[in-house]
Amino acid sequence: MADAQPSVLIVDDDIPFASAAADFARAHGFQAAIAHSLEESRRAMGRGMSDLTMLDVTLPDGTAFDLLDELDAGQHSRIALMTGEASVENAARAVGLPLLDYLLKPLCPQQFESLLDQASSRTRALRDTPPLKGLVGQCDAIRQLSHDLQRVAPTRVSVLITGESGTGKELVARAVHEHSRRRGSFVPVNCGAIAPDLLASHLFGHERGSFTGAQQRHVGFFEQAHRGTLVLDEITEMPPALQVYLLRVLETGEVTRVGGSESVPVDVRIVAATNRDPVQSIEQGRLREDLYYRLADFVVALPPLRARGNDVVLLANVFVDLLNEEHGQQRHLAPDAERMLLRHGWPGNVRELRSVVQRAYLLSEGPLVHVPALGRRALPLHQDESSIVFHVGMSYADVEREMLLKTLAKVEGDKTEAARVLGVSVRTIHNQLARLSIADGEGAASHA
Repeated sequence: MADAQPSVLIVDDDIPFASAAADFARAHGFQAAIAHSLEESRRAMGRGMSDLTMLDVTLPDGTAFDLLDELDAGQHSRIALMTGEASVENAARAVGLPLLDYLLKPLCPQQFESLLDQASSRTRALRDTPPLKGLVGQCDAIRQLSHDLQRVAPTRVSVLITGESGTGKELVARAVHEHSRRRGSFVPVNCGAIAPDLLASHLFGHERGSFTGAQQRHVGFFEQAHRGTLVLDEITEMPPALQVYLLRVLETGEVTRVGGSESVPVDVRIVAATNRDPVQSIEQGRLREDLYYRLADFVVALPPLRARGNDVVLLANVFVDLLNEEHGQQRHLAPDAERMLLRHGWPGNVRELRSVVQRAYLLSEGPLVHVPALGRRALPLHQDESSIVFHVGMSYADVEREMLLKTLAKVEGDKTEAARVLGVSVRTIHNQLARLSIADGEGAASHA
């Protein structure tokens, strides 16, 4: 089967230029789409990311940087910023962003053709990269992840995985281990699921009699993972005092059991994970900055399921196949299930999808798995601090303001948590606050 055409999205309010650029791209084998504003580009991106996005810096309803700030981690394809008026400030901002070209208009044909060739080559490389065992997905973000991890996994570098709850951080960590050629055990630890006063004993072990109830020596997770991989999930939930000792262990390669004096050498590859923004966690005192730099030799940002396009259907079919194997059936998704799955926002990500498919499978009769309507939960009849009441006639701005303020109040002003609850990036929260002219000293935002 022939490879799918690479695609380009051209965002420019100069209609003749956008049209000519699209024709040029089509002549070079690309599918081309055009948007003339940020709002149109958001709708186009909502239908799936292009292999190349060409953004004019200045648009009728904002700037290209406004759009870039709204993109979730993992959503970036190759992006080229275009401008007819060179600016030192804009060039400096572009340099600090990933996968960007900064181009001056008018573009010469050779420059444009080179840009298309680069995007096409990158797309072919990603499509030719075999997926890592256990990773399911065809979107660019997952292909790029497979490509990068196959290079990183065999090394000794520490890996930090970020992403919303349910995006598959432990699955990625296991893929790193399985492709690392390390012969020791894969040991996952949820730092938030163990009582803080017991976490040191679990991680580093303890000697007999070191505390009440320690009736025998205990080998900790570090020693259990010797010559293997230790996954420290929810690393920001680890008490700061314990982070100091963890940093020393990582730097020396030795652990001392609680109540002991002998140092035990350990050869452990660390993969840390968190559903929080690491930078925000450092600012909030949840994560030591020196530990962050020790853990973040290579950072993996997992995209939310809502940003993965048709991967939703692909994953749903995988879950149905697994259920068929478990129950000895030969079922498949009903024809209308794909539309239902693609319409949902999946705040619980892949974990929620698996649960929905399993429930639909168990409740369906016959060979077809029918997915029920996946609307939002009904709001309570009476409004309280955790609910919102909308009424006909409210403007969109009022609805947005009410939703944002109520969410911020519910999470005590934690913008990172508000972003997680609303299913957007932290930058989007900041942009919404700015657009709504909410000062940090007003209302619920005063707690941020």
